[in-house]
Amino acid sequence: MSWATNAIFYELYPRAFADGDGDGHGDLRGLRQRLDYIEWLGIDCVWLTPIYPSPLRDDGYDISSFYGLLPKFGHLEEFKFTVDEMHRRGIKVILDLVVNHTSDDHPWFVEARSSKESPLRDWYVWSDTDDKYADTRIIFLDTEPSNWTWDEGSGQYYWHRFFRSQPDLNYDNPAVRAEMLRIIDFWLKLGIDGFRVDAVPYLIEREGTNCENLPETHDILAEWRRFVDERHPGTILLAEANQWPRDLIPYFGTSSAPEFNTCFHFPVMPRLYMALARGDRSSVVEILNETPQIPPGTQWATFLRNHDELTLEMVTPEEREFMWDYYAPEPRMRLNLGIRRRLAPLMGNDRRKIELMNSMLFTLPGSPVLYYGDEIGMGDNIYLEDRNGVRTPMQWSADANAGFSTASRELLYAPPIEDPEFGFTHVNVEAQRSDPSSLLWTIKRMITARKQLPVLATGRLDWLQEIPNQGLCFWRTEGDTHFLALHNLSDEPLSINLPGTGSYRNALDPESGALSGDVSLPPFGYLWLTPA
Repeated sequence: MSWATNAIFYELYPRAFADGDGDGHGDLRGLRQRLDYIEWLGIDCVWLTPIYPSPLRDDGYDISSFYGLLPKFGHLEEFKFTVDEMHRRGIKVILDLVVNHTSDDHPWFVEARSSKESPLRDWYVWSDTDDKYADTRIIFLDTEPSNWTWDEGSGQYYWHRFFRSQPDLNYDNPAVRAEMLRIIDFWLKLGIDGFRVDAVPYLIEREGTNCENLPETHDILAEWRRFVDERHPGTILLAEANQWPRDLIPYFGTSSAPEFNTCFHFPVMPRLYMALARGDRSSVVEILNETPQIPPGTQWATFLRNHDELTLEMVTPEEREFMWDYYAPEPRMRLNLGIRRRLAPLMGNDRRKIELMNSMLFTLPGSPVLYYGDEIGMGDNIYLEDRNGVRTPMQWSADANAGFSTASRELLYAPPIEDPEFGFTHVNVEAQRSDPSSLLWTIKRMITARKQLPVLATGRLDWLQEIPNQGLCFWRTEGDTHFLALHNLSDEPLSINLPGTGSYRNALDPESGALSGDVSLPPFGYLWLTPA
């Protein structure tokens, strides 16, 4: 079993987290200065979004070199020191590995587009026409009319599944595959504990298909896993594959050809929001009932929000319209097939709903992944471009610049949130850490309890059926260990008769006394129960 099976992950956007040198841009020095906080919160593993050299047209996911760091973050020796400091505190760290594409500023692509005869031409995907792979969906519908872009200099189209500034690598070329193994090896030798691997379904293109989830893609992924297990045992690969459950299962691989240790379960995420909006558990129950068993020793990764928009690709068109109308009534709140808002604004800043969503995250199957700032209920800025509105500076205190940076305001990479509801003068770590009744302390208590309940990592899921649809209630069971989670999705109280004749203990408040018989959940209330 991998260490990731029962880990609490924390997605940290380094540019936004803490500025240690006063230039207005988060960096490794700032991260080290805040490791006490991450350790106190109870985080097992930090996921760092891209820190590689980049023109930052897509916040670092447009990589211009896979070796080294963007200078604003620091240098490689400092990175190694930072990793060592995290390990000293018992915190693991994984990096984002963007395997599908590079920046068009990358020297590989600069060379490849210089001539059709370039020795690197075949490192990317080219065509004389833009009608190849016509069955492939366009991911960024807001900005890209096609997956092909004309390159005037060399007289061909190049292929890209994302922005035109991010040409796709050609994994039919053995040289590309060999180079990616060298990149993986380079970073693992620096001591990191694995990778969150970006956009893995799109590595291979074939005519007559949708160019997703192809067998050749799985051959490549199995090659990576074999390499990692042989050279760097104990490290993990976490897949970002936004697919239906039946299409996600192959990304775990087989016993003879394993692929990923952990995969994000994208489809369950929007259904948690849908269930809350409708006061009806059905959507969550259906998607989890449709989720096949995963191989022993693997795990799902689950989340409520991340650095991207809240994607609505894995819902029906009718459900998408409902979600937009309910959670994103203003056009600026929408992006591509999703919603660019943080958790607290999506919940109308209702503390009850924020806690309820987190309770479901921590008790349903999978390793929870938190997004920086959501533990204090940070807001967003929908008037920033693209997805930058959910990537604003971490709100550490009521001091200038939210305690994020000592730079003058005009040098900050982005303005901190200052609105009356979510502004940093009242929503910040310092204020909440000193208040045991705060959201931050509630999330910390959930993390602590979750880590003391291994049944939540590997236990079987069984639904409580004989209750109204407003109740999302279930057992997690492993051997003789039982855990009962009760959630009220509605704004009306919910009465539940506790199963069996024995009594239960509140796992989040062990001193509160035993419970038995009927319990009443308040509107949007929840309980974590273990047999007393």
